[in-house]
Amino acid sequence: MEEPVFVPHHPWRPDVPPEVSAKKFYDTLSQRRSIRHFSDAPVSLETMEWVIRSAASAPSGANKQPWRFVCVQSPALKKKIRLAAEEEERRFYEERATDAWKEDLAPLGTDKVKEYLDTAPWLVVVFKLTKDDDGGGVYYAEESVGIATGMLLAAAQMTGLATLTHTPSPMKFLGEVLERPENERAWMLIPMGWPAKDCEVPAHGVEKKPLEQVMVVH
Repeated sequence: MEEPVFVPHHPWRPDVPPEVSAKKFYDTLSQRRSIRHFSDAPVSLETMEWVIRSAASAPSGANKQPWRFVCVQSPALKKKIRLAAEEEERRFYEERATDAWKEDLAPLGTDKVKEYLDTAPWLVVVFKLTKDDDGGGVYYAEESVGIATGMLLAAAQMTGLATLTHTPSPMKFLGEVLERPENERAWMLIPMGWPAKDCEVPAHGVEKKPLEQVMVVH
């Protein structure tokens, strides 16, 4: 076994006090909403590349980086994804969702129609690797991909882009449509782009739990 090699750490320091920097970051992220009405205005590939770079800078178990971000701009592929996703959503609403689940979803006004999968200029399909590209093991893949996806959403928000976390279940069709290898499992489907001019979001979900309900200090 090779001995570990260490290099100097050069931490990033904001040019304002940490409380100010933290609040500024919160002020930006707190305005994020999941939207379902996208503009078809283009988003440059360069913009997407920087967003993905940010997501891929996430920590991961043993630095295995068990993620793949497949960015779909092709109208034909987006159409295939929409048709397959709507079929799974139809089954969900008609066969799999419990009454309690449907009741919880009701304030969001969601249904099986997913036209935003056609309209958004980009669909980012996050895949979780079950093995690395050389066939080696990956560790804490679920946690690692979750962290990277959170950073993806934050990077998009900092850019001014709107996003939606879409999780059709099951998602096997995404690997088939996009012809991904066996070691990749679809984890989340994220439309990304600019909000439509007439975009509205559900009133439900604007308010978040107060800090005292989500933070415990010892």
